Amino acid sequence: MQTESSTAIEFCSVTKRFQLRESSLREFVPAIFGRSDSPPPFYALQDVSFTVDRGETVGIIGRNGSGKSTALKLIAGVMAPTDGTVLVGGRVSPLIELGAGFHPDLTGRENIHLNGSILGLSDREIDDQFSAIVEFAELQEFIDMPVKRYSSGMYVRLGFAVAVHSSPEILLVDEVLSVGDAFFQDKCQQRMHDFKQRGMTIVLVSHSAETITSFCDRAIWLDHGRLVADGPAKQVVDDYMATVPHHAETV
Repeated sequence: MQTESSTAIEFCSVTKRFQLRESSLREFVPAIFGRSDSPPPFYALQDVSFTVDRGETVGIIGRNGSGKSTALKLIAGVMAPTDGTVLVGGRVSPLIELGAGFHPDLTGRENIHLNGSILGLSDREIDDQFSAIVEFAELQEFIDMPVKRYSSGMYVRLGFAVAVHSSPEILLVDEVLSVGDAFFQDKCQQRMHDFKQRGMTIVLVSHSAETITSFCDRAIWLDHGRLVADGPAKQVVDDYMATVPHHAETV
């Protein structure tokens, strides 16, 4: 759902609920007689509200299972909230599961056109960006090879290249800056900093407290699907880190 304002993203009392497993006949029969052994639903997000202004860079922190990736997928529109409303204004480019839209039997060239169209690019826009995408991914010699023959590194390079050349207004990033070799990671990070300097809206999930603190203006802390804190990145990360045992995961 799109909204025209200075706000790029708005979560209004958003809840996302999942059933942990499908009901079977064994579970259905007792339910007829008012008894049920079905497991309780899992709440990935519970009554979460926040806004992200245009041009902001916001990090989402929290332990595994806190709802970080679910929030990104709701913004990307790949899933819908169970309750509440998610409003998004602008073209979204999700760097969540790189290459998720690729067809293994199609070539890199064909997948650029396929993935580009999924991201909302016209044929003309894809043609205009094609050379830059291939050059960024460093796949000139392999672009007409089926992607099922690509290494995992080649696959994610192509996915990242398509996403960052899709003229996004809102960029969603979920741990993809750790993919590929060191040289490609540096190139990805430089492109992210370029986007930030140009005033793009960026929402970033990372397990690196340093990345959130140094790159983001604001941080949102989620815990078991609930919003704990929302404020300046360093303050929120420091408060979060104070609750994490030294030997545990960082963010």
